[in-house]
Amino acid sequence: MDTPAASPGSTRFTASEDRVPILQKLGYGLGTFMDMWGHWLYPTIAFQIFGLALHVPQWQIGVAVLVNRVFDAVSDPLFGWLSDNARSRWGRRRPFMLVGALLAGLGLPFLLAVSPSWSPTTCFWFMLASSAIYLPIVSCFNMPYQSLGNELTPDYHERTSVFSYKNAVQKIPELGLFYFGNFFSLTAWAGADCSNVFARIKQLLTTTAAWHTAPNNAANTLIGAQVYLAVCGLIMIAVGFLSTFLVRERYYDKLIANSQTRISIKETLWQTLICRPFRIQLGMQLAYNIGLSMVGTLGLAVTFYYVCNGDKGVGNYWNFWMGVMGMVMGLLGIPVYAFIARRLGKLSALMCVLGTAIAVFIGTWWLYSPTVVWLQVFASGSIAFVGAGFWTIIGSVGADVMDYDELENGRRREGSFVACGSWINKMGMAVGASVSFFILQWVGFDSSTDHQTAHTIFMIRFLLAAIPIVGLVLAMIALLRFPLTQEKMHEIRTALEARRGKV
Repeated sequence: MDTPAASPGSTRFTASEDRVPILQKLGYGLGTFMDMWGHWLYPTIAFQIFGLALHVPQWQIGVAVLVNRVFDAVSDPLFGWLSDNARSRWGRRRPFMLVGALLAGLGLPFLLAVSPSWSPTTCFWFMLASSAIYLPIVSCFNMPYQSLGNELTPDYHERTSVFSYKNAVQKIPELGLFYFGNFFSLTAWAGADCSNVFARIKQLLTTTAAWHTAPNNAANTLIGAQVYLAVCGLIMIAVGFLSTFLVRERYYDKLIANSQTRISIKETLWQTLICRPFRIQLGMQLAYNIGLSMVGTLGLAVTFYYVCNGDKGVGNYWNFWMGVMGMVMGLLGIPVYAFIARRLGKLSALMCVLGTAIAVFIGTWWLYSPTVVWLQVFASGSIAFVGAGFWTIIGSVGADVMDYDELENGRRREGSFVACGSWINKMGMAVGASVSFFILQWVGFDSSTDHQTAHTIFMIRFLLAAIPIVGLVLAMIALLRFPLTQEKMHEIRTALEARRGKV
């Protein structure tokens, strides 16, 4: 693990020229709306819309979520490589971000352009086709955006600050992942048909009674979901533009515009994958993601069918407040773990994160309780607390890996690293999310009834805790092998600046 270094360049203090202005940090954080809603809103609502409302079999939803990563496997490396090699008066990242923000926001509502009259099989094939079109559009923004975060500062600790701001802003779109259930249940959607979306929006804006919760059997969740995605799409365009124009490309003019040669996509991906620190970092993230990505679907099932006894209206109410608690405690987790990282180093802070997360998932057995319903908000909050710490620090660690690679290969290739890392991360999340649907099928979950068997409930609760713990232990084992300590990064920065100057 890290220990505080004695040399000036690796102390806990950041030189003024290495600091990123707060407005740029906030601007960078706004880009998380695109990732959260472009990638993760859809898998989050799939259980309720395609599963509970349209009755697509759980295993087919799992297949659709998993196949999504096949499309990312092509589009992520492509846009990472294109942005690494782009040269323009506006930089190499921001032109892609501008176009991607517009198209991703406009395209989001079309992911649910289905009709309740369609058969479950037709809905399944639509899920596959719409994702194949939409996900490359999200990559057009997300790959250059994620790459840009690694270029904002060369300082070991300021990088953690950048990702702290990013993850703090991210709590806002994360709340949108929890609020959708309440939005779907509004009386404005009762009896609506899919051809009358704009009339229902007008009703929302002009009738206060439209906001009263409807009985479960009256709410048309599909039309509510379509409107929800339309609103989210407009917000995505606005924040995507703000992020594009507020953030600057620090490395572009000094290192890349005229001096760095272009590289083929095959060569850059190969050099990325043979980087040992990067492979270890991916191992940590994959182990973490596979376990925790199951929380969304299994956790929602536990809330609906165990804690709330099959009442989806009550379940959606508590799911929203779990999201609120997740936002609050996630915000608290960021400065706590950023402080630990600055005091003890990033690797020691990551070990604290993983150890705390194991304790949290053990505690979920008691926090999801039908006798004390409100305890479940602390389950969601605690998971968000440790998750905020993990993603803040692991993002900063990724920037360190790219410095290591520049010293080894003489190029800044953030796009290639982000593309490979992003795909592996999303694959881990997709595997976890899709496996959770297969688990529901395996344990006898029946979407046509409001009450599940005692065996089904027990297995969902047990696996909700056990599988993430296994992933967290594997992440700990990978972390122990990671070589880029605080002292090592000071040596790498000194060597880089001696060779090509400061940035």
